Formats: sequence, structure tokens, C-alpha cells
Amino acid sequence: MIQADKIELDFVVDKLTNSIQNTISGDNFPTEVARFTFKDCRLVTNKNGWNFNWKTELENDVNEVYKLTIVHKYFKT
Repeated sequence: MIQADKIELDFVVDKLTNSIQNTISGDNFPTEVARFTFKDCRLVTNKNGWNFNWKTELENDVNEVYKLTIVHKYFKT
């Protein structure tokens, strides 16, 4: 049997919520989950601080890649 490589993550999940929460201010931001596409790869690069190869994940036919983003609501004033 082939053994998978162990992948360690460098973050801690402190609690589960239905949104993204700023741990300092307590502000909550509504979120949505959507498919991650090759077009999205241009925004998440090493230059922008990402240490993950998103393109490799997309090229693997077995994986489904999703993104969690903050929903932007525009209000009339």
C-alpha cells in the first residue's frame, strides 16, 4: 500500500463559525464558498504571501478546490 505524505498546516482553528471573524475586534464578515479556478490563481501567489501551490491542486483531476471569500455588500447612503 502506498503511504501518503504527511502535510502539516501552520495555523490553529480556535472555533468554528458561520463567517470569518476578526479575533482582535470581534467583527464578523459574511462569507461564501465557491469553486476555485485557474483565473483565481493570479491573485494567490508567493509574491502575495501565499505558501501553497494552488495551480498544482487544480491540475489534479481527483481534487475539487474551493475558496472561502468575504461577501461584499454595498449600501446606499
